[in-house]
Amino acid sequence: MRSTRLATTIAAAAVVLLAAAGCSNSEGGDSGAAPSSGAPTSVAKNDALAAQLPEKIKTAGAIVVGVNVPYAPNEFKDSSGKIVGFDVDLVNAIAATLGVRAEYKESDFAKIIPAVQQGTYDMGMSSFTDSKARQQQVDFVDYFSAGTQWAQPSGKTVDPNNACGLRVAVQSDTVQDTDEIPAKSEACTKAGKPAINKQKYDSQADATNALVLGRVDAMSADSPVTAYAIKQSTGKIEKAGSIFDSAPYGYPVTKGSPLGPLLQKAVQALIDNGTYRAIAGSWGVQDGAVTQSVINGATS
Repeated sequence: MRSTRLATTIAAAAVVLLAAAGCSNSEGGDSGAAPSSGAPTSVAKNDALAAQLPEKIKTAGAIVVGVNVPYAPNEFKDSSGKIVGFDVDLVNAIAATLGVRAEYKESDFAKIIPAVQQGTYDMGMSSFTDSKARQQQVDFVDYFSAGTQWAQPSGKTVDPNNACGLRVAVQSDTVQDTDEIPAKSEACTKAGKPAINKQKYDSQADATNALVLGRVDAMSADSPVTAYAIKQSTGKIEKAGSIFDSAPYGYPVTKGSPLGPLLQKAVQALIDNGTYRAIAGSWGVQDGAVTQSVINGATS
């Protein structure tokens, strides 16, 4: 999760599957085309909300959005260099609801919130985890719930809470690598059971490949990453257990800005009319979909 940005880059999940696994697309830092999102192609302008836009955005006709890639399926580049993903489709729909366009500006992840504070960007969009600490700097418009989700080969049964002795794939330096699996493995050994055999991979794509090809028994990753991996694997892998340790993703905006409540209303309008759910489903991340958008909803 991007709460501390433990992974330097979270590569495309499950898209770089080996040819032997029956899939050859790639994305993120690799060449290849992004899958068609299937998201709604047109969103109607909400005149009442559009009228409430800050004059700067209304005059420019665009919301300037700071983004860091890659983090598939939320924000990454397709083979043509275009920024695509779940977040992109949703922010484009938000902008259309407000009668403007989204103008994406790439940035280092750590520089986005300071740039939002300074007014360089109107908002940020990079799978930011809303937290009490970050709320001291900016406000968050929460739009998604993300946690950790395990995956297993289709037809197999793996219990993430009882994985002693199993081979579990993780991406190096993620929270699953540094915190989750070591804690669970220690619990196994304290109970007199075999440790979890953690298998570390440089990229999430490699971790997913290992699961698809049967080199490991399970994998653990952020829930939208795992959901997208499952969607791209065409039936070869499936969820193991439920999402846990969930926290909200939010769009950072300048603290106290009227843009925050306006974005929240736009997100809620998309939730209410079904567009939000359709976008989430098109990227395979519907398990993290929320029914209510709030501002600064983090509890920790």
